[in-house]
Amino acid sequence: MSTILVTGGAGYIGSHTCIELLNQGYDIIVIDNLYNANAKSLEIVQEITGKQLTFYQSDIRNEQHLQHIFEKHEISAVIHFAGLKAVGESSEIPLEYYDNNINGTLTLLRVMKKNNCQNIIFSSSATVYGNPKTVPIKEDFPLSVTNPYGRTKLMLEDIFKDLYASDTTWNIVLLRYFNPIGAHSSGDLGEYPAGIPNNLLPYVSQVAVGKLQFVGVFGDDYDTTDGTGVRDYIHVVDLAKGHVAALQKLEPKSGLNIYNLGTGKGYSVLEIIRTMSKVVGKDIPYQILPRRKGDIATCYADSSKAKKELNWQAQYDIIRMCEDSWRWQSKHPNGFSD
Repeated sequence: MSTILVTGGAGYIGSHTCIELLNQGYDIIVIDNLYNANAKSLEIVQEITGKQLTFYQSDIRNEQHLQHIFEKHEISAVIHFAGLKAVGESSEIPLEYYDNNINGTLTLLRVMKKNNCQNIIFSSSATVYGNPKTVPIKEDFPLSVTNPYGRTKLMLEDIFKDLYASDTTWNIVLLRYFNPIGAHSSGDLGEYPAGIPNNLLPYVSQVAVGKLQFVGVFGDDYDTTDGTGVRDYIHVVDLAKGHVAALQKLEPKSGLNIYNLGTGKGYSVLEIIRTMSKVVGKDIPYQILPRRKGDIATCYADSSKAKKELNWQAQYDIIRMCEDSWRWQSKHPNGFSD
């Protein structure tokens, strides 16, 4: 079975994908600088699967070390998660986002080419659609972005397209994720961001467990059913399985392919808070705050292309997403330090 390099594999989506890869019999090498991740997650991945992986604590911008990893291991494909990913933070420290996300990927691609490894799956994002004119969103919709994080994703998509146009021996899959939430059903692996959570569900969970006082709801005057932003939330395990399906697409001459990974359903911020309140068995306090710069009203996917070409579709509903999130948060209120 092939050896897969997973960049950013100790992170939230990366670690869940490692579980699915190991369960499917792949050998995996993980590289992660642990900027917003914890090596403990990889120990848990190995406990859950009963299988071993190889871990390097390093940064993909370190070309020398990356070259060493490729020389030491016969890597057949890369799943590339490594990157900074907070929309709000990206507007505050744009240079760090460009350096980390763009330079890191360019370094990775150079080393891959040098070592004749030309198969890559890239974590893109629904942010590349900007403020869509209609929903559900299809892969051929016009692209635009409203923040530096999204801009790095869109620039990288363009880089991958230019790379493929220049050399069709590359096999590339760009996966545009919608909003990953949930946790592994064991309750031992989930999202535990460093500092104050940027994403909705970890924040709601931390309010529910008493670590934070209330959920800040950014804006209640959007053109949606209850005025709060509507997003397509996808269970992280469904998303992880999407990567395994995409790996099987990376055959010689498969070219460059783009897929949305979402459920095709939109839920408002208040609907998420209410669903989580039901799961937890108590009201979760929230406060309406001003809109955040760069946020849009409604965003949900048409994932029919992934269903047709990858034989993949999301299985878990919003209640299951909230139940799994809560199991993780209540079992490990302090994340991996528990």
